[in-house]
Amino acid sequence: MSKASSGKQSAVHEMSAIHLLHRAGQCADELFAKKIGKVDLTPRQFAVLMVVAKSEDLSQTALVDATGIDRSTLADIVRRLVERGLLARKRTKQDARMYAVRLSAAGRNAIESAQPGAVASNDELLSSLPESQRATFVSALQKIVETMGPISSARVAFCSRQRVAEIKEANRRNGR
Repeated sequence: MSKASSGKQSAVHEMSAIHLLHRAGQCADELFAKKIGKVDLTPRQFAVLMVVAKSEDLSQTALVDATGIDRSTLADIVRRLVERGLLARKRTKQDARMYAVRLSAAGRNAIESAQPGAVASNDELLSSLPESQRATFVSALQKIVETMGPISSARVAFCSRQRVAEIKEANRRNGR
């Protein structure tokens, strides 16, 4: 392969939305891990804990809907969080085949410890953009997620729209 064609492939690769989203996700994961310190949670584990903290005794199916995480990945995340004592899992009363999860005291402590770092990582990530572009960026990501799915929960869309509204309000207050 010639240097010219190699350069073109590299340029195309660097401009690929899929590649850039993946790289941005890697950057966000690294930033999150750095900011939360010794809590030892991934962003998805933290998201699961946050959803469970707001709605105790959710079925794993409801967690899939609320987080947008696929069923098999979510089952693995829940299993690991149960093994670490951050979640408790039991069979539901309505359907003995289904599990419901509940936050343990250790899970609540993990959230409290990780929350400041999670907020700081989100803020630092968005700080790489001009303030006037942050709400648009978050809206664009939400549009991709809503369009490409699979998110079936209105709560996920509401939470993201709420965050966009918060960013817009902060921009308005700051005169941007």
